[in-house]
Formats: sequence, structure tokens, C-alpha cells
Amino acid sequence: MMRIFVLAMLVGAALASAGPDFVAANDRPNVLMILVDDLKPALGCYGDPVAQTPSLDKLAERGMRFERAYCNQAVCAPSRFTLMLGSHSTSTGLYGLGSQLRQFIPDAVTLPQYFAKHGYRTESLGKVFHIGHGNQGDPDSFSVPHFHDKVIEYLDPASTDGGKLTREEAFFTNQRLGEIGSLPRGAAFEAPDVDDLQYADGRVASETIKRLRAAKQLRDQEGTPFFIAIGFARPHLPFCAPKKYWDLYDRAKLPMPEFEQLPMNAPPVAGKRGGEISNYKPVPENGKAEFSDELKRNLIHGYYASMSFVDAQIGKVLEELNASGLAGNTIVVLWGDHGFHLGDLGIWTKHTNYEQANRIPIVIVAPGVTQPGTATKQLAESVDIFPTLAELAGLPAPSGPQPIDGVSLVPVLKDSSARVRDHAYHAYPKAKLGRAIRTDRYRLVEWRAIGAAPESAVYELYDYDADPLERENLAAKQPEVVESLKMTLAKYPQPVLGTPRGAAKDRSPEK
Repeated sequence: MMRIFVLAMLVGAALASAGPDFVAANDRPNVLMILVDDLKPALGCYGDPVAQTPSLDKLAERGMRFERAYCNQAVCAPSRFTLMLGSHSTSTGLYGLGSQLRQFIPDAVTLPQYFAKHGYRTESLGKVFHIGHGNQGDPDSFSVPHFHDKVIEYLDPASTDGGKLTREEAFFTNQRLGEIGSLPRGAAFEAPDVDDLQYADGRVASETIKRLRAAKQLRDQEGTPFFIAIGFARPHLPFCAPKKYWDLYDRAKLPMPEFEQLPMNAPPVAGKRGGEISNYKPVPENGKAEFSDELKRNLIHGYYASMSFVDAQIGKVLEELNASGLAGNTIVVLWGDHGFHLGDLGIWTKHTNYEQANRIPIVIVAPGVTQPGTATKQLAESVDIFPTLAELAGLPAPSGPQPIDGVSLVPVLKDSSARVRDHAYHAYPKAKLGRAIRTDRYRLVEWRAIGAAPESAVYELYDYDADPLERENLAAKQPEVVESLKMTLAKYPQPVLGTPRGAAKDRSPEK
């Protein structure tokens, strides 16, 4: 008997020393990832005094809020690649809306694939990978077929000139991509008095509730943990949401832009006018045209109403998670794919290297790890979520084959004062590639063509303690800060060439 006991002890010790991969799948936590398109941290839990976001505020009360989180590229498809690969776009070359993941990294192991390898059933609903602009997403990433719904959707025929295919609808359904300029513009906003299920995000939430019930049954019967990624389209343009969400806001109290000029002394390549927003009526098609105060207020109202609409849909999903008894063993992650300019610097939407386009909300609820209602000023990136979730689930650290640029945030989840990085990194490709370092105080942006000599670079420097609105590029005035941050940037590998202007079928104006 003693020999059997000793043998059992030795086997147990061997399994423990072999690492977390030996943790049985049925002992691992579930994962629910909530992805929201164009969601900036304009939420009540982030201190926005106007936002009506009770569901997300309640979620933040259960876990940790990252106050200084950043995407790695402020455009939909590449940002989602960084999340799912744990890799910077400058490491993969996946810069464009039409970039095809499997053409660049055929053997890539995405975040959900990694969990599937370790016994998880993986599912996706709504906008998870970017589908559109010639991109078909990545069906290989999930155990079951993706539940797809619309990103661009209208209910009022007047919004589409009587039901015609609009420019953005064509982009997002991969139709007539070579004829975009000849198609009519859809409305930038509408507010019909309809039920939530009339719009895609309502249907995605409803289907997710069904999937959660089925996943619970499978877990109860077979012990199979789930990894479910759900993506909501709003507040991405067009700002189409049921009227009751528009009615939540007093238009007179909406936050209007404080500074509407491009930063003084900034290089022309860094600025933006027009772009995506110009594909919607009644926005002026001339990118340099002034917006009326009424138009600005309508757009800002639409953004907040759309955000509240999505908040309500997320609330329904979280209510089901709680009612089913799954919440106690389910990691929940809220992630916005990038930020959004609402007229600041005179810019609308994203596609820049400035603060409003790159700062995102990240909230993580990890039962038994995170303390309720906590927040951290740890700088975090989208690429960090892959290794963080792997560690929380007791899986080995991911190793690729794609480069893993993220670091685990688990030490921070356990202690909000812990630090695992001292800056965040992001990039945006235009005529040149802009690579950026964001520290607690500064942002340095280097604009340089891929492969060009270092002396050809031009720089932007912003001091957020002194100038949070980015009124002036300080690179020429503070060369010592520039040199210090350049040393940090120099530690990164040279960017992969890829297709900074997007894949061949990508005809979007936003590159």
C-alpha cells in the first residue's frame, strides 16, 4: 500500500511540474469575449458623464478596468488580427482591410484555435474577424460555422435612396468593389421606433443567449469548456439604433469637440480629413468642407445612442450568463477594436495615430483572480489578450508559429500596481508607415517608408500632461525626449513589408 501511495505522489508531482497543459479541460474556465466595433472608452465606468452604459458599468464593477489600453492599429481588420494572433501588424504585414490572414501566415494558430487545441469548443457570432472589403474572415478559427449578420444596416428606405445598394453596404458584403464611387451614399444615422431585434446587434445577442444555453448543457453533460467570441457592430457607422436609445440623451449636454484643428507643426502625412465619413449623407463629400454644428451634434448623438443600444444587448447576454450559473466559472473580456474621433482635431472616425483613434476600453473579469471594481493605469495592448487568456485558462504560453508580441497581464489582474510593460506600441500605414510609442506621458510617432533610411523619418511628439488635446507637435522643441523614445522604438524588429495600402481588392478610402 505504501508503494502505491508513493507512486501516486510521484506521478502527481510529475504532472504538476509538467505545467498547466495537464489541467483537465473540464476543470478549465469558460471564456466569453465581447468585441465592440469603434468603441472608445466613452463609458460611464471610464468617467464619461454623459454616457448611458449601465450594463458595461456593471461589468466593470465585477473585474478590472484598464484605463490606458491601446489598439495596435486603428482600423477594423488589422486590429482584429492583432487580437487573434497576439502579433503586431508590423510583425505580420497584415495592414489592410482586405489583407488575407492565411495568405500571409498559412499555419497561424489564432486565439480560438489555440483554445480548441486544448479541448475547448470555440464559436463566433457577429463581427469578430472583419468580413468585407474583399476579406472573408477566418473560418478556420472556430469549431462551428460563424454566425454572420450585417454591419451596415438600414430600416428606413429613405436612408438608402429607396432600397439601393449603398457604398458601405457594398464594401461590407464584398459586392461591386470596383464600382464603389458610382453607388449612392447611405444615411449617416437613423432612429426608427422599432424593437432591438430589427437590427443585427439585437439578433446577435439573441443568438448568443441560445448558444450559451447550449454550451452550458454541453459542459454539464461532457465537461467541455466553451470559448465564445461575440462581436457587435455599433457604434460603427451608420449610427442606426432604435429611437428609445436616442431618447436617452439631452442633445444640449452632448460633448462637442474642444479643438478642431490639426496639431501645429505636425507632418501632413499624419493628418486626416474626410475618408470613411464621406461615404454617408448628409456629410459633405469634399473632405475639406466644414461640418455644420447641427451635423456635428447629430453625429455625436448617433454615436452615443448606438453605444447605448449595444450596451443593452451586452446586458442581455450577461444576464443570461448570470442566470445560467456560468458567471462564476467564465472569464469575460470586453474589448473595443480601436477608438474613434468625434470631431477632435477636425477628424471623424479612426485611421490615425492620435490618442482618440487608438485608446480603447479593456475590461477583464476573471473569477478568483480579479478583484471587483478595480482599475489599473498599466499600459496594455490588444496583443496582450492572447497570452493573458492562455495563462488565466491554465494553458501553456502561446508560441506561434506567428510572432507573439503580447505579454500576459495576469500579474496586473492580481495586483493593479504591478507593471509588465512601460509603454504601448501601435502603427498606422499611409503614404509612409507611422510607428508609435505611447508612455504614461508621451507619444512619439515615427513616419518612415518601410525599408527607407532612418534619416528620412519625420517625427511627432505629444506631451499628454501638458497638452492632452494634441494641439502641437513638440518634436522640434524637445529633441532629448524624441531621442529617448527613439531608442525604445529601435528595439522593435523592422516592420514587415506586407501591403500597407491594403490587398488588391481593397478599394476603401481608409488606408
